[in-house]
Amino acid sequence: MDKVTESAKRKTGRHLISLATVASTNTFTMELADKGAADGTVVIADAQTRGKGRLGRTWISPPGVNIYMSVLLRPVMLLKDGTLLTIMAAVACCRALRDASGLPVAIRWPNDLMVADKKIGGILTETKSRGKRIFFAVIGIGINVNSAREDFPPDVRETATSIKIETEAEHPRPTLIACMLDEIELWYGILFERGRKPLLDEWRKLTSTLGRDVKVTVGKKTSAGVAEDIDDEGMLLLKLPTGRVMRITAGDLMILR
Repeated sequence: MDKVTESAKRKTGRHLISLATVASTNTFTMELADKGAADGTVVIADAQTRGKGRLGRTWISPPGVNIYMSVLLRPVMLLKDGTLLTIMAAVACCRALRDASGLPVAIRWPNDLMVADKKIGGILTETKSRGKRIFFAVIGIGINVNSAREDFPPDVRETATSIKIETEAEHPRPTLIACMLDEIELWYGILFERGRKPLLDEWRKLTSTLGRDVKVTVGKKTSAGVAEDIDDEGMLLLKLPTGRVMRITAGDLMILR
């Protein structure tokens, strides 16, 4: 993992923990954070036995082929603004994967990385708060790097992809990780030095969601309309057929073809 830590200027990843197998890099990193681990600590595993996806789902984590990584941050920010950390990570990872692989990676709200409407990666942010402020945040990043199509369960083979499938070539994971950590360092700095507008504007440039007909499921309720924009907190603005605009904080989004 020398490639990951070689940047003398980058704080993110300077403290790096590399594991062969872990239940979940996010769970492991949350426990480290509770014990006082430093801001910018990164945990990388070769495999996960109980990888976490959004809404309690499992992230399929076979050994030796993909990236399973969590980044510990200790931002000075309100809990209500925590979605901006997911926005930041999505922008950073999307730009890094585009640069490193040449693929037209795009962001699907709120946290999916897509190529041609197939999922190539995802982000899961978990936070712990003190009062109204974030005490720490752990950003989990899963990227399908060298998976073959047969590595995916049958029920997701039509909706998931990998860098190897799309480019017909294997890619070194340490190089991709270093690129993502460089971009996280950059955009995390932009968020706190220049404010949220540059970050949100970049997200809008990279997304494949806005302007499209979508269906969003929140709990047992499903709403369909046009994904118009995101607001200053990263929430989706969904224009319903009635003309009313619904503000959605979280949910499952499906792009209607």
